[in-house]
Amino acid sequence: MIKYNPKDWFFFIFRLHKADTIRKLAPMLFVIAAYSCLIAFLEVNVLHLSENNHLKNIPQMHGLLGFVISMLLVFRTNTAYDRWWEGRKLWGALVNNSRNLAIKLSAILKDDKDNRTYFRRVIPLYASALKNHLQEESTGTSLFNEDDLGHMIASLDVEKHIPNQVAAHLFTRVHDLHKAGKISGEELIILNAELQSYTDICGACERIKNTPIPFSYSVFLKKFIFFYVMTLPFGYVFSMGYYVIPVVTFIFYVLASLELIAEEIEDPFGADANDLPMDKISANIKKHVIEILH
Repeated sequence: MIKYNPKDWFFFIFRLHKADTIRKLAPMLFVIAAYSCLIAFLEVNVLHLSENNHLKNIPQMHGLLGFVISMLLVFRTNTAYDRWWEGRKLWGALVNNSRNLAIKLSAILKDDKDNRTYFRRVIPLYASALKNHLQEESTGTSLFNEDDLGHMIASLDVEKHIPNQVAAHLFTRVHDLHKAGKISGEELIILNAELQSYTDICGACERIKNTPIPFSYSVFLKKFIFFYVMTLPFGYVFSMGYYVIPVVTFIFYVLASLELIAEEIEDPFGADANDLPMDKISANIKKHVIEILH
């Protein structure tokens, strides 16, 4: 995730930023520029369509369609941002619930060094396992590199849902402490809210990741942008001449870039520059839990 000062206008205006949109759209930008050049040449130098008054009314159609496409793009970007912000709230809840669980266990297990050490190491592992799960990376046993967690490593199946297995280990440990009399029934109820929240957060993140924008809507918007831009040279070449080439190319870049940005942020759990900083959040969870249960 890119860090910046939103109040620094000079940063945005004068700083050159390597945009992925230009790299992704470069072939299409070249095609649009060549297409606009061809249409301008044919209309101005070959067909001499500037004398046709009917064709001069095409910009009116573009004005109406431009309003429609702007409304569609606003809805598209707002929907994508809502998904990004919901993902951020879920990971914020994961931070708070991990802290709350550590605080409660610290108060309950004041003199139990072994169990405090166990929870100090396992609670942060859930965030790391969830991050790898959402990014579809291989978790393996590299997360669990503590010598005293060997029994936990042996029981994990890396081919199955790792976050669920880690959450199950946490609940099993708490349940065993309750059976041993170290945690009372009332304390077990108090701890249950945080333990249950892990699965709830994981399920909500999976819902965002596995439910993209409907295919038909995404296809329609891309086709609308394409055909809108492809008809621009026919109407504006009469008033702009060959200047229509950079203008149409720039319009396509703006519209297509908005769609690409929406595609990027609608899945906030990836590794793109604008996705959630899950590595940093996981590191903060580990830091705070260690401080609480030290």
